[in-house]
Amino acid sequence: MGRYVLRRLLQMVPVFLGTTFGIYLLVWALPGDPFAGKCGERDCPDEFVAAMNEKYNLDDSIFVQYGKYLWNLLRGDFGETFSQVPVSELIANSYPVTLRLALVALAIEALIGVTAGVVTGLRRRGFLDSLVLVSTLFLISIPVFVTGYVLQLVLGLEWGIINPTVSSKAGFGELIVPGFVLASLSMAYVARLTRASIAETRRADYVRTAVAKGLPQSRVVGVHMLRNAALPVITFLGTDLGAFMGGAIVTEGIFNIPGIGGLIFKSIQAKEGATVTGLVVLLVLVYLVMNLLVDLLYGVLDPRIRYD
Repeated sequence: MGRYVLRRLLQMVPVFLGTTFGIYLLVWALPGDPFAGKCGERDCPDEFVAAMNEKYNLDDSIFVQYGKYLWNLLRGDFGETFSQVPVSELIANSYPVTLRLALVALAIEALIGVTAGVVTGLRRRGFLDSLVLVSTLFLISIPVFVTGYVLQLVLGLEWGIINPTVSSKAGFGELIVPGFVLASLSMAYVARLTRASIAETRRADYVRTAVAKGLPQSRVVGVHMLRNAALPVITFLGTDLGAFMGGAIVTEGIFNIPGIGGLIFKSIQAKEGATVTGLVVLLVLVYLVMNLLVDLLYGVLDPRIRYD
């Protein structure tokens, strides 16, 4: 196991370098003036442009720029915005909120999606199976912003069950409805994926053997079926955490959540290259770590998998 983890960590290094270099290249090496509009309606003075070029190493080649950025990144320095605000400070303010939202969405997606998939996979072609299939198709067909606005209007403005917008503290209780909105699309896919996986696993020889031995249904489902059927579902859930953190722009905008999604959107609008680069690099790290954890979970769920 230790050698496998070390090998995977070493494999993550070129992936991290390649993705972050591509991000840096797209943000800083594209044609255009990165300082356009920074001085109001008039053009920026040459002294300001020269100072900014020196500060962000824009006079160097793209490889030298990336090397200096990577060196600063290894020391925990994500750079500064054009208004001299540390990017690490912006991340520290918005990252915990988006992380809580992503965890709530992941929990809702796993709980509802897996439960619905298991129940319908065991009882196919029944009323409940048809209900879940129609409901998931309905969720897949509706854009996330429509689901968010409908729940905000009905639960917040009409019935008064929730606050239409989230407070600045953004506690877990306030994030349940936004988390459901964020997870709605993925929850439908998880339910369908779990249903198909359970339906395929229940025909396996080891499941028929367990039933023939007289084992309780709860043990047959929980130990013999679910552990093997969960492998593709775990893969989907693992990658979804990074997707939730980077793709929550619409949900955070609807419920006024001060998270990473809104920060990325504002940074793109303001052409804050340092902020966009720092945030996307952070999301790359989340994806890499989650992929590693998913691979390690394979060996826990399926004893036939060994990391030699």
